[in-house]
Amino acid sequence: MQQPLRIAPSILSADFARLGEEIQAIDAAGADYIHVDVMDGHFVPNLTIGPLVVKAARPYSKLPFDVHLMIAPADPYITAFADAGADIITVHAEAGAHLHRSLQAIKATGRKCGVSIVPSTPAQALAHVMDMVDLVLVMSVNPGFGGQSFISSQLQKIQEIRSMIDATGRLIDLEVDGGINPQTARQVRAAGADVLVAGSAVFSGNPEDYASNISALR
Repeated sequence: MQQPLRIAPSILSADFARLGEEIQAIDAAGADYIHVDVMDGHFVPNLTIGPLVVKAARPYSKLPFDVHLMIAPADPYITAFADAGADIITVHAEAGAHLHRSLQAIKATGRKCGVSIVPSTPAQALAHVMDMVDLVLVMSVNPGFGGQSFISSQLQKIQEIRSMIDATGRLIDLEVDGGINPQTARQVRAAGADVLVAGSAVFSGNPEDYASNISALR
C-alpha cells in the first residue's frame, strides 16, 4: 500500500560551510527526512562525507537521518554510521557480493534497513531481500553527482517495485533519488513512490525559500 508522501532533502546540495544551519532550515521548512549522501570516490565518482560529519550534524535536527551509503565495501562502516546517529542506513545491491549479509549487519545495529539500485539494475535483483528491508531506494540518475536529469526509464522500475512491495503486505518505503523537481515528482508519485529525495530543488534560493520549494514537490 502506497504511504503518505514524504520529502527527504539531500544535504549534498546544502552549503557545507553552514551545514548545521541548513539542516535546521529544512527541518523548519517541512522536511520529513534528512537525506545524507555518502560517496567514496570508488563506487561512485565523487567524495562527500563520513561518520564524523553525520555525528556533528546530528544535534541540529530530530528528523530521521536517512543515510545512503554509495560506498564499496559498505559493511566495515555500517556500525560507525549507526553510532554517529543514522536512523536509516541504505546500502547498494551492487556494492558487494553478499547483500543479504550487509542487510543483516544493518539490522544488527537496530537501525532501519534500506537497499538501493542504480538505473541499470533490474527490480528483480531485490526479490530475495524484500522480507528484510524497510526501504527501497531507486536511483533515477547515475549516482555520484547532484543536479542530473531524471532518467525516465526508471518509472517502469518504480512501478515494478511498488508491486513487489505490495505483494509482501509490509510497509516498506519506496524512495526515489535523482532529478526530482515538481514535474518529475508527480511522475514518480504516480508510479508508486512514497519518499522523494531532492537536492537542488530544495536548496534553491535562500533558506526562506526552502518551505515553498518543499511545498512545490508535494
